Amino acid sequence: MQDATKVIQALLSAGKEYVCAMKLHADVSQERVRAVLGEFQGSIYQMPPIRASVKRRVRVRKIYYLDLLEVDGRDVLIKVGCEAGTYIRKLIHDIGEALGCGAHMHELRRTRAGPFTEVENLVTLHDVVYLFSLWQETKDEGFLRKFILPMEEALKLLPKIYVRDSAVDAICHGAHLTAPGVISLDTGIKPKEQVAIFTLKGEAVSLAEAVSSTEEILNMTHGVVAGNLRVLMPRGTYPRLWSLSR
Repeated sequence: MQDATKVIQALLSAGKEYVCAMKLHADVSQERVRAVLGEFQGSIYQMPPIRASVKRRVRVRKIYYLDLLEVDGRDVLIKVGCEAGTYIRKLIHDIGEALGCGAHMHELRRTRAGPFTEVENLVTLHDVVYLFSLWQETKDEGFLRKFILPMEEALKLLPKIYVRDSAVDAICHGAHLTAPGVISLDTGIKPKEQVAIFTLKGEAVSLAEAVSSTEEILNMTHGVVAGNLRVLMPRGTYPRLWSLSR
């Protein structure tokens, strides 16, 4: 469980989805609201609010979709799919400015973080208590798997590089991944992009930063292809087939 918390780093940088209740400060037609929401899809400039954990400077964030779900007078319900680091409260404020009437966020609910969605992965505390009690009675781990997922599930959306068994333990000791250790990899990998290093059995080894693109890696015979960021697999899981250089 302690080791699995290391994948939170991947979720922090993953896309998010929210359902938000926006309160308008004046009456605006539904058509006008829909039109303005369309203007905020794509890349936007955003200044973090005063009470923020990051430096206050204008930065670019991407809004993947901004759907109008319901309008009831001045209450507007919207669904936002956005890049990590987007401030929804500030987004609502800016939408209000564009509408010319002002607006504020009344309520916010996160419905997706990376590969995890409210619909597919939500488990209530009542479910956890019930399933845990069944496991205590039967010792059938199938009940635990209904609410405890492998940490690999958190890495579903990350590009992956699959490595030889002989390279696994070296990576677990902090070594960067070099070209001879690569067996296969996903398409579309870009330099400086976060990737997940996997074994041939589908086990997560580490989080890394790609040094080269997919095309470049395929043509490499030596050199570092990904720099280690966070080791996920305990040392010794795979046999040590390397030695310390003198």
